[in-house]
Amino acid sequence: MDIGISTGCLYPMLTEDCLKTLCEIGFRHFEIFFNTFSELETEYLDDILKIISPYNAKIKSIHPFTSGFESYLLFSNYQRRFYDGVKFYEKYFQTAKYIGAEKIVLHGLTTVYKSSLTDSEYFKRFDILQNSAEKYGVRILQENVNLFRSNDIRFIEKMIAEIPQSAEFVCDVKQAVRGDISPLEMIKAMGSHLKHIHINDFDHDNNCVLPGKGCFDFEKFFDTIQNTGFDDDIIIEVYRFSFDKINELADSYEFLKKFL
Repeated sequence: MDIGISTGCLYPMLTEDCLKTLCEIGFRHFEIFFNTFSELETEYLDDILKIISPYNAKIKSIHPFTSGFESYLLFSNYQRRFYDGVKFYEKYFQTAKYIGAEKIVLHGLTTVYKSSLTDSEYFKRFDILQNSAEKYGVRILQENVNLFRSNDIRFIEKMIAEIPQSAEFVCDVKQAVRGDISPLEMIKAMGSHLKHIHINDFDHDNNCVLPGKGCFDFEKFFDTIQNTGFDDDIIIEVYRFSFDKINELADSYEFLKKFL
């Protein structure tokens, strides 16, 4: 089990500068939030690898900047767009493979977007995406996201039942809290299919503060994930306005290490 951090914590700093800064303050495991098309090109990815090489750091996962378009691109009523979308997402699969990441985060279908797609049809499309990702040696992970179908624990359970070989998940603590769902109950629902965690803390006024700065019961959290057999990556993912000084990120890393 490794604790890492998302470059998204320092957005809108340039992605490569985020990575360099986070390496310098002690992080060695990363999720890279790619922010534009040019950051998926080989020349840029070579620069990313040069940054992490002296630190023996690893990129564990990537987060597409097109997450906000997935409802339209992958899960709309227009089937041909879905197949074109799968081809487009192959660029992310190639990117992940090139930089050594094994996981790609998917938001999926928002409940705001009026799609007549049934859950079963959604799962079939996810299965096709997963099969495409597997050709590159990577995995697509469904994230629980507020105002998305994946915010519903019943949706998660149904997904596991219908596509057990393909259903794998990211549990995002802040998204669960926003959706009025217990993060621990979400983790239990994902069970052994949980492969990645986006971690943060929260309090009565804010649903996203740095780990150690809120009221989340981390001892119970770590007991819960261990009971599922989880032994993958825990990624600190907060917003730039969630902290003042960059070194506070390193403090949260030290806080979380105590529970391993």
